[in-house]
Amino acid sequence: MSLKKFLKNPFSTKQAYTNKLSLDDLINAESELGRTLFGPIPVGHQREFFVSKKNVWIWHERWTDQFGKLQEMTIRYEVRPTGVYKKSLGGGYQKIEGAELNNFRQAARGYLNLVKTKLYC
Repeated sequence: MSLKKFLKNPFSTKQAYTNKLSLDDLINAESELGRTLFGPIPVGHQREFFVSKKNVWIWHERWTDQFGKLQEMTIRYEVRPTGVYKKSLGGGYQKIEGAELNNFRQAARGYLNLVKTKLYC
């Protein structure tokens, strides 16, 4: 069974199927679900949102700009006892607060609920 069919079929035996998948397969399946949290993906864009390891979240977008040049943005979020920190490619860590922190919390909760109900239940 393909991953897309598996995710769309609520009557499949999810536990038996997930036991056969590698860690990379599961991350890809979670990412496929996670990318749906933020609304429609514009044509020509690719989006990823997933947990890469304990307390580390990845947001990645790739698109071609109006000049035909490939653009990419990756943000790594680390959840630490002292707060949530983000790091863009080539930048340092910055603590997130306020609306950005609330948005991250809402996205993380939505993601966890989505993968729990669609992939691991």
